[in-house]
Amino acid sequence: MSERTLVQQLQSREDGSVSVSGWVETVRDQKKVQFVILRDETGAVQLVNPATRPAEDGSEQDAAALALTDLISNLSTGTFLTATGDLKHDERVKLGGVEIKIGGLEIAAAALPETPIAADSGLDKRMDWRFIDLRQRRNNLVFRIQTTLEHAMRTYWVERDYIEVHSPKLMASPSESNAELFEVPYFEDKTAYLAQSPQFFKQMAQVAGFGKIFEIAPAFRADPSFTSRHATEFTSIDAEISWIDSHEDVARMQEELLQTAIRAVADKHGDEIKALFDIDVVVPELPFPRIPLAEAREIVAARGYEIPRTDGDLDPEGERQIAAHVQETYGHQFVFITDYHPEIRAFYHMRDEETGLTKSYDLLFNGVEITTGAQREHRVDVLIEQAKEKGLDPEHLDFYLDFFRFGAPPHGGFGMGLARVLMLLLGQDSIREVTYLFRGPTRLAP
Repeated sequence: MSERTLVQQLQSREDGSVSVSGWVETVRDQKKVQFVILRDETGAVQLVNPATRPAEDGSEQDAAALALTDLISNLSTGTFLTATGDLKHDERVKLGGVEIKIGGLEIAAAALPETPIAADSGLDKRMDWRFIDLRQRRNNLVFRIQTTLEHAMRTYWVERDYIEVHSPKLMASPSESNAELFEVPYFEDKTAYLAQSPQFFKQMAQVAGFGKIFEIAPAFRADPSFTSRHATEFTSIDAEISWIDSHEDVARMQEELLQTAIRAVADKHGDEIKALFDIDVVVPELPFPRIPLAEAREIVAARGYEIPRTDGDLDPEGERQIAAHVQETYGHQFVFITDYHPEIRAFYHMRDEETGLTKSYDLLFNGVEITTGAQREHRVDVLIEQAKEKGLDPEHLDFYLDFFRFGAPPHGGFGMGLARVLMLLLGQDSIREVTYLFRGPTRLAP
């Protein structure tokens, strides 16, 4: 690999010979001078070339200089190339205070002259040409933030002796229910299912004696939703821990995790996020507010909104209303909604013996649910009865129920959508903006 200087390294280099590689963002082809803005994965730099035009009187001129001028005049936006030349520090140059006088250009791959999308193209059009859309500085930053966020979470867990697992995404039977599942033809006329959650396998790890585990991996939902926060394939952040007293132990772990991860983002990217997204990254204080669901519904009603749902849960507008209340009352972007009725929770959520409500929570971030967490029921006889209440056939759950027939510790955990966290952290309107390649009911490409 030849020596290459990244754009972000140019300011710290002395004037002199340098080589940079990237793609052409803009070309300004003036009569006496040419400017090329070259962008790489770390930033953009101005390349400059004193233009040499054919002499009107037909006199001989420097053939190499003429060829370079002609080459620059015909550069298309998006062309990938390597530029060699002389680096010069000049505080008058707005773009980083440096520029490179071009000595030569080597084209790696030329782009077609007309780009299929523009800055004002609609979201669907940009998704069609996502590989071009991702060249934007804002989009590049999104995935640097994602990297920092995930690294901080992994560091939090690893430093506390969690085990990272990679659970299978092909399953012999549904992970939670028969709904929202993709079926996949399998060998010998069998049918497999794409996992909508690593739930059962997270719990298996507790029964296996792992104690504390986490996973960051794909999950799949055959949900024909066209909302701004749903996808058919998404990245799920999951954790499960043993020997808990209640779901509160899970909530405390999760709020510490999020505080750690968001602080890492603020420290590393805060200034750039402010510049490109006009968002101040707020590191949340601990503890996050907790509000029981029944009380949350009363608060929403007092704010003048009537929740249309008949199952007792919050709807999206109800979530926004309770989040507004929390922001006004506590100055906080997060809130745990707790104490859900069993009818609106999974069969494996443990129930409080006194209230009959589940030991579970949803976590809202800026008015959108990003997490469901709970203490799990680990007593097999109770699990069987709760499955029957949900209309599930215990025989179809035998492989899962077997986990608990040979002993199990009290345990619990959560699942959290990565794209939703990024969307809300950056104030975006859709998870499509913060998903590398979005998959939905009508999108399987690129």
